[in-house]
Amino acid sequence: IPITLFIYPSAISNASYAMTWAQLDELRRTGLFDIQSHTYWHPNFKVERRRLAPAAFDGFVTMQLVKPKTVLKAKLGVDADMLAWPFGIHDDDLIARARAAGYVAAFTLGARLVSPGDPPLALPRFLITDGVSDKRFEAILPR
Repeated sequence: IPITLFIYPSAISNASYAMTWAQLDELRRTGLFDIQSHTYWHPNFKVERRRLAPAAFDGFVTMQLVKPKTVLKAKLGVDADMLAWPFGIHDDDLIARARAAGYVAAFTLGARLVSPGDPPLALPRFLITDGVSDKRFEAILPR
């Protein structure tokens, strides 16, 4: 089964829980793993919008959307054009900003399969972590 990994580059080779760039590149080279953006450091956009002045928030969003694309290209040669919204948080403004940054698809949280008519920059996804059992994963897969 091909897998897309949505990563936030600030953690790679830095955080104790994260993979290294070499490990990610090894996975990518198998052809079974697609590496995409989860923003630069997985912020809570609702919190940041309240915390920052409007101009500062605009710059923050731009950095969070553009920097991971630049880093993924430099480190892995990946042209990231898909995004997983941190915590599933998105709105019309963030969607427009993601589109302007070059993303063609983005995923929120919805715990359901994509349906015709779902907006391409707010597609539902299943949250898959190391705590998801084989039985639960199998139940998610379409038949």
